[in-house]
Amino acid sequence: MNTGVINFKDISYLRLGTLKQQQAYNVLTKYAVLDVLHAYDPVLAGTIPININIEDSDLDILCYWQQKEEFTGTIIKHFSVNKAFTIREIVIHSQPAIIASFFVDNFEIEIFGQNIPVQQQYGYCHLIIEYALLLKFGEEFRKKIIKLKQQGYKTEPAFAMLLGLSGDPYQSLLDYEKQLTIR
Repeated sequence: MNTGVINFKDISYLRLGTLKQQQAYNVLTKYAVLDVLHAYDPVLAGTIPININIEDSDLDILCYWQQKEEFTGTIIKHFSVNKAFTIREIVIHSQPAIIASFFVDNFEIEIFGQNIPVQQQYGYCHLIIEYALLLKFGEEFRKKIIKLKQQGYKTEPAFAMLLGLSGDPYQSLLDYEKQLTIR
């Protein structure tokens, strides 16, 4: 994995990454997934960009919509033909979110959209924090995260456990980042 700063808004870094990252790049470009979502400021987040994925990790794409119906319509129009397509609306921290998932080739793709700029969404904030922590603590730390994930831990709880953080792991990571000012 590249040890420099990654521009997560441009997936070209995946081309030179691990085999899984290269496969992700190929699927996203072959099916023009980010091109279809371009108007919604898409960013690939989750575990694959930062090389802590496990076998069944999906491709998480964060989006910013201003018109929920338009965003939903775009997703249905372009992706509903894919295997196991689902779309639903949920509320996270009092904010509506649209989540669609489907399979393309060997990847599950999950599109997550909110009326919040991507760089302010929790998924993006966690991506940046986790990437910084992986750079800070190195390869052994990364391997420990992967091992916890293979044992069934979600990503943020795995980080919180290794860092000795208590409480809600999603919030405690954000609080930890503020203490370190790693962003």
